[in-house]
Amino acid sequence: MKKNRFYNSLYWKVGLTFLLILILLSAVYIYISAFTAEMYFQEANQHLNADIAPHIAAENQCFIDGKANENRLKDVFHDVMVINPSIEVYLLDDKGKILTYFAPHKTLELEYIPLEHVKEFIETNGEEFVLGVDPKNPEAEKVFSAAPVYEDGKLMGYIYVILASEEYESNLQFLFGSYILRLGLRSMSITFAAAVIITLIALGFIMGNIKRILAVVRDFKNGNLKARIKKKRKDELGEFADSFNEMADTIVQNMEDLKTMDNLRRELVANVSHDLRTPLATIQGYLETILIKAETLSEEEKNKYLNTIFKSTERLRKLVDELFELSKLEARERKPKKEAFSIAELVQDVHQKYLILAEAKNINLKTKFSYSMPLVYADIGMMERVIQNLLENGLKFTAEGGVIEIILEQKDDHIIVNVKDSGEGIKESELPYIFDRYNKSSRSVKNDNEGLGLGLAIVKKILEVHNIEISVKSKKGEGTNFSFSIPVYKSSEIFEVAREKSIS
Repeated sequence: MKKNRFYNSLYWKVGLTFLLILILLSAVYIYISAFTAEMYFQEANQHLNADIAPHIAAENQCFIDGKANENRLKDVFHDVMVINPSIEVYLLDDKGKILTYFAPHKTLELEYIPLEHVKEFIETNGEEFVLGVDPKNPEAEKVFSAAPVYEDGKLMGYIYVILASEEYESNLQFLFGSYILRLGLRSMSITFAAAVIITLIALGFIMGNIKRILAVVRDFKNGNLKARIKKKRKDELGEFADSFNEMADTIVQNMEDLKTMDNLRRELVANVSHDLRTPLATIQGYLETILIKAETLSEEEKNKYLNTIFKSTERLRKLVDELFELSKLEARERKPKKEAFSIAELVQDVHQKYLILAEAKNINLKTKFSYSMPLVYADIGMMERVIQNLLENGLKFTAEGGVIEIILEQKDDHIIVNVKDSGEGIKESELPYIFDRYNKSSRSVKNDNEGLGLGLAIVKKILEVHNIEISVKSKKGEGTNFSFSIPVYKSSEIFEVAREKSIS
């Protein structure tokens, strides 16, 4: 288990990867340093010994009557190599052909030396670093010294001196290789030790922050929904902390919303079951009575029972319609189709529709507005439903002889709609909940036989999709006033309509 944890640890993965990169870089650095040192040694060797070939050419007669003075030159070449065993000396003709040489222990593989590098060396007086061909090993380029040879002012050939013979270079490479090995081991050891210390310290600091973040994430996963990452940085870890905290807040809020929705669903099921059961029980009871006593019931009694059944079915239909409408509003499936219309005319139409019902209950239904009011901008069908529901709510809870009044007044670029009744009022403690679905306030106790209804919940949802807020003022025994505002129609609203249609 510990072994798997070691291999799966990000700390060790990053650390080992970083150390491997450092080791590779150290090896490359050592190779480059060794190569540079070797080139420096060869260039220094060439600069220090650049005068060997010119000295041999100046102090000796290399050609006699156009022919190489081999006996003299071999003695000179031998003497020079005794003094400096690392060199090899060659006499070339003007075409680069080797005429004579002194390079023991190995035969030549080339008969001609390319003169491009020889001429370049002579032209620069040995100031530039130039490599030439080794006749004994053509694949290896060596540092050299060269000088032209003249007889009676005529160019006869060249003295060509390899400054690092093959035997000398083999020994040098062995010693140099040993030096590089020791240097490499020391450098890599120091680099590795320093890299280990620096890497572990740096990673420890970085991983410490990551571990703290991981601890908070695990704590949140294990059920501590209040766990949040403390932001101390403005880098990627700080951005991650912000993202996690926002995500955690969203998750917690969604969980709270789900709990609330679940509670509302349970209440809805319970209340719907209650409201559906009452009319269904009434319908069933009267139908059973009619079926059982069909022959003994008078025509008047049958009509009375059928009328009761009809009212119960109407009540049931209304409840189902309200549930369907509310569900569509909550799901945002029904969107307002805004247009310009006269709110005064709409209020007048609704007043006429409910006037007979109000008179039947001996309630005075009044309106107060000016016909010169400007047009408003909203969904006319939805606004009609809002006013109807508020009127029905007032009629339900206003006693005989009471008053219900619809008042319109303009304030700046809005029309304020007030629906006031002189009913029994609402307790102050119950005001925040009257728009909840199936709110069971004391106001509805006397009318429980009519069902709790969803009218006010529908009112609030309709106004919400219009981005309109509704307020309510009420005192127990003094009546209730519902108030909301509708924006006045402006010419700029035409562009909003066009935009909404293009989006839909």
